[in-house]
Amino acid sequence: MPEITLPDGSKKFFDKPVTTLEVAKSIGPGLAKATIAGKINNVLIDATLPIFDDSNLVIITAKDKEGLEIIRHSFAHLIGHAVKQIYPEVKMAIGPVIEEGFYYDVFSERSFTPEDLQIIEERITKLIKQNYDVGISQATKKEAINTFKNRKEKFKLRIIEDIENDEPINLYIHQEYIDMCRGPHVPNTRHLRYFKLTKLSGSYWRGNSANESLQRIYGTAWTTQKDLDEYLKRIKEAEKRDHRKLGKKQSLFHIQEESPGMIFWHPNGWVVYQILEKYIREILLKNNYLEIKTPQAVDKSLWEKSGHWEKFRDDMFTTASENRLYAIKPMNCPCHIQVFNQGLKSYKDLPIRLAEFGSCHRNEPSGSLHGLMRVRNFTQDDAHIFCTEEQIQEEVSNFIDLVFEVYRTFGFDEIIIKLSTRPDKRVGSEEIWDKSEESLIRALNNKRLTWELQPGEGAFYGPKIEFSLKDCLNRVWQCGTIQVDFSMPMRLEATYVDINNEKKNPVMLHRAILGSFERFIGILIEEYEGKFPIWLAPVQIVILNITDRNSQTCIEFNNEINRNGYRSKVDLKNEKIGYKIRESTLQRIPLIGVVGDKEEADRSISIRSLDGSNLGNHSLDQLFNLMESLISKKGRIQ
Repeated sequence: MPEITLPDGSKKFFDKPVTTLEVAKSIGPGLAKATIAGKINNVLIDATLPIFDDSNLVIITAKDKEGLEIIRHSFAHLIGHAVKQIYPEVKMAIGPVIEEGFYYDVFSERSFTPEDLQIIEERITKLIKQNYDVGISQATKKEAINTFKNRKEKFKLRIIEDIENDEPINLYIHQEYIDMCRGPHVPNTRHLRYFKLTKLSGSYWRGNSANESLQRIYGTAWTTQKDLDEYLKRIKEAEKRDHRKLGKKQSLFHIQEESPGMIFWHPNGWVVYQILEKYIREILLKNNYLEIKTPQAVDKSLWEKSGHWEKFRDDMFTTASENRLYAIKPMNCPCHIQVFNQGLKSYKDLPIRLAEFGSCHRNEPSGSLHGLMRVRNFTQDDAHIFCTEEQIQEEVSNFIDLVFEVYRTFGFDEIIIKLSTRPDKRVGSEEIWDKSEESLIRALNNKRLTWELQPGEGAFYGPKIEFSLKDCLNRVWQCGTIQVDFSMPMRLEATYVDINNEKKNPVMLHRAILGSFERFIGILIEEYEGKFPIWLAPVQIVILNITDRNSQTCIEFNNEINRNGYRSKVDLKNEKIGYKIRESTLQRIPLIGVVGDKEEADRSISIRSLDGSNLGNHSLDQLFNLMESLISKKGRIQ
């Protein structure tokens, strides 16, 4: 006879096991119709599963964040239902929820096309209009194996084989189609209305290129047509801003098959990279960091001592020489400890802040590589702060201020903060993890910041604060991080002499602001749509001649602008001035200077901005003042 306690504290009593759906019906038909799932004692369950014991119940509808995720997950199953009806020979792999959507990986001998995507979408629409009930059956491992053996679903069988314990396996029944999942899912397809299949891509089983090639069907789903339309509009805008397309169009960088996941920077792109590095270097010097440089290849023994070899071995590139195995460094921290370890350190020397623009290599799966956003070789704006326990609060607090300052410089004002705590696989004692997590919580609360907890998402050596920025399309990019690490200094024997003349291990704070230069530049390209603010632009001003007789003056102006430290180029092509202005606009050059007979006579340049505004005629001195004023704004709108 379960007693159900609702969020408002009211209680309902039942004389037999009751489902979430039945509880909702007892409250009212409107709520029952809207019910998607239940949350029993903070655990999500299907709306049609029985509740046997006294429980706290939250009824989940489409208005809840969890409700939208369940809707998206249920749509992934509908891909399976539709695909198996149209292409019975296809084998289903996995279909999880992702941010703002879902996907399903399938194995098929034939390659799917955009036309197939449209056919699948139309079939899904027909299925959801049937408003059929989604059944759930809790099977034993043996029953689940028999079910998918009969259906010849080899990937489902592999998933079941990897399940170690004998807990019930949820089988979801969509008419003749059966899938398996932890769930929960919607009880009826009437909850599934507003969706769109968006694209196709390749993948590998288990993300390993040594396994079978799969095809990934992506989709998105929302609770209203308005939300769906707004999302599709954002996607269309994102395609316009795709950094890979703009990178090619503006000759910033390229990637080629001979070096997958590694960037060939063109002159224009390298200018942006160097300006970014210069800016971060100035920030580091202002905040008392010491810049260092450490080797690319380090003997495997160091990575074993640090714990990285056991954790990241499969992600490391290695090379051998003279019977020794070296790892190409995937991160900088063990090397920074080697620099700290040189010479005796006193508590009076701390904190010591060691920074490096560290080039790292990680063997990311080829299917996950994505332009500048996911690469195999990247440069971190990495630093490690060696301090005492008493100094943690101040160092974390100062770093938070630093992150906010840098992001706002680029025009990002909305910063999302998350605290990631101890993962299942970790090094260090529980006492160390308690101290580490508490120090970060206290630092955040002392700053009176809003933050979200991410249980189990910390690094293997310590908890971390993650800083994510939101761009103009409301996309969230996780960039900065600071992590408290008591363990690695102990493992690698880093010590200092404390006030009692005894040796102690310092605390090590791992921190990065941008994350990686490559990814951050990709974010900037898309945020600015390739229209870099003048301080970052590869070419800040282009000088155009109206006639051939103005060419020499254009060359003289161009040379003088460059001599004064600005980035200028001259376009003397034998084209009409309107054509050259349009071409410079397409190249996203912030300022366009035009020189004709009048300008040549009074030694001025007619200046227009990228948005087409006429800024008037300027002498060179006036132009330099204008450029300094614009450069001082950085990426901020003032």
